[in-house]
Amino acid sequence: MTVVNRMDDPVVPRSPDEINFLDPEVQECPYPAYTVLREQAPVWRDPITGMYNITRYDDLRKVLLDTDGFPSERPGGQGQFDDARVRKIQALYKEKGWLPAATLAGRDDPNHKQMRAMFDHAFRASKIKLLDPFVETLAFRLVDAFIDDGQCDWVKQLAIPLPLIVIGKQMGVPEADIWRIKAWTDAWVQRLGMMQTEEQAIWSTEMEIEAQHYFQAIFDRLRLAPDDTLISDMVNSVIPEWGRALTDEELHAEMMADTFVGGSETSTNALSAGIMLLARDREAWETVRSDPDKYLRIFVEEVLRLESPVQALFRMARRDIDMHGVTIPAGAVINTRYAAANRDDRHFECPDKLDLNRRNAASHLAFGSGVHHCLGAPLARRELYWGFRAFIDRVEDFALAPGRNNLRHAPNFALRALKELHITFTKRRLA
Repeated sequence: MTVVNRMDDPVVPRSPDEINFLDPEVQECPYPAYTVLREQAPVWRDPITGMYNITRYDDLRKVLLDTDGFPSERPGGQGQFDDARVRKIQALYKEKGWLPAATLAGRDDPNHKQMRAMFDHAFRASKIKLLDPFVETLAFRLVDAFIDDGQCDWVKQLAIPLPLIVIGKQMGVPEADIWRIKAWTDAWVQRLGMMQTEEQAIWSTEMEIEAQHYFQAIFDRLRLAPDDTLISDMVNSVIPEWGRALTDEELHAEMMADTFVGGSETSTNALSAGIMLLARDREAWETVRSDPDKYLRIFVEEVLRLESPVQALFRMARRDIDMHGVTIPAGAVINTRYAAANRDDRHFECPDKLDLNRRNAASHLAFGSGVHHCLGAPLARRELYWGFRAFIDRVEDFALAPGRNNLRHAPNFALRALKELHITFTKRRLA
């Protein structure tokens, strides 16, 4: 298959000393930097953030599976290294809203296991199977809404609304509110991305507090009148080991991190990346559309592997740990670079290629691994499958809209989100 080129002129560092993951130009195409780190410094202390970056597949998988040596629980913000800013933001939460507690992803066992049990029933295989017809119908509805136009912004018109409407249905939030919620989740994601000024971070926090007041009214209503939605379960279910339901602070943490961001961002970014990859790789497009039943599921895995919608998250070292001749000290923050591991040629043959016959494509780490493996992964895969399937079934051929794309991603230390994707297409004639 064709090699996937992300930029015409990417930043190509010669050594780790030239890597700055807070540089938007490096983040725009980080893959050359990942190659340098895997080869020259597989355990690399970033001099700017102080974090230890793990970039090889086998090393990263060991870290993810070792929750005792590398726990998720840690002090401070979401990987933030500016303690003064964190304190200022925490004070703002307390003054105007609710200081979010640790998220599900930020907990370790036994708390993690006890809290996760509340979500497991909503994302179990039988539940996802029941939701599948809704996802299929929604994907075709969204594509049919623009198919006669011959053009669209794929990000805005399908990649964003599809997963947001799905998680909204699970949570009992009106479809009419999804763009309002999207503004809040975007603000939250930008702060997670660690590339904001302090003024921008304060704005993001105030946006989240606005969302908190929206959801607080829902919490209060559901405590008085529970219904059959996931959000009602979250509000009212007593965690047996805790002897109580979630507090407002815990609920607000879950609304942003593990439900509306966690439940939509990966799918949105992968749906965007997949169509971009097909636009640049005509051989892959012809192959997938020739037999989607055979190739589409592998294509979904290759998109997740190649573009890794979540580029990296964080762990902490519980004790001094030696790896590749580097001592990671106790208390250090670990930057788990999933996207680097997903292109490690020690695990994936020709890792920069989109290969629709790749046998180990699904072994990528885009959803993490171990006890913190993304609980929404099965649903995300169904959203990707039906989003791409609706496009393939309705479109005869397509191309990037001339002069309307720069294919830039939103600057973000942790996530990879294409800003827009304008395409033109011819509608397939239905038999």
